[in-house]
Amino acid sequence: MTTLEYCIKKGWIQGRDEGFTLMEVLISVSITAIILITLYATFTLANRALFTVDESLLKLQEARAFVDTLKREIESTFYSKDIPYCVFKIDDRDFYGRERSSLTLTSSSPLIKGLANINYTVEERNGILVITKSLASALSQTTENSRMDLLEDIESFTLQAKYQNVWVKTWDSSLTNIAPDEVQIMLIIRMKNRGGEDKDVSLFSIFETARLKIGTAI
Repeated sequence: MTTLEYCIKKGWIQGRDEGFTLMEVLISVSITAIILITLYATFTLANRALFTVDESLLKLQEARAFVDTLKREIESTFYSKDIPYCVFKIDDRDFYGRERSSLTLTSSSPLIKGLANINYTVEERNGILVITKSLASALSQTTENSRMDLLEDIESFTLQAKYQNVWVKTWDSSLTNIAPDEVQIMLIIRMKNRGGEDKDVSLFSIFETARLKIGTAI
């Protein structure tokens, strides 16, 4: 007599020949399904959170690059009241309480030889504010490339020019015959919260001050 047969005879181990019952199979399948659903839900939430973070970081990098480029162009502004194609103009607009400035200036650009007239404006598209940019040669006044979108779904874009120690939101060099000494740049972008819905956003501000350098004493 083997050890297994002896244990069964003593009643220590219950022998069975019929295998698993249907109820046991159903319970096992249910437990396995619950485990798989839980793992899938955890993976989905983690993947969605990671995608949201990557998307927010990319938007933040794009916004930072935009402000840096704008600052360099403003600091490289070339203006003379005796040259008709030179311009520096800031307009202030409002879209349901969300400020949006537009800017036109004569400056240098790596995309155009010589000086360029550069225009930044904010367009409203189905309730979403989009910053766009266009370039034209300051000498020929012909458009070198079409208007391009730079940033989408911003909260506000505000420019202020310094005049006699006072910050103003509008400026027109054709009236003042000078360019401002400094320009403040304020950009507020909409950042989607981690794991949130499309409408669940927070605001992030980027602030810079550009000091015009051409024609000023160093």
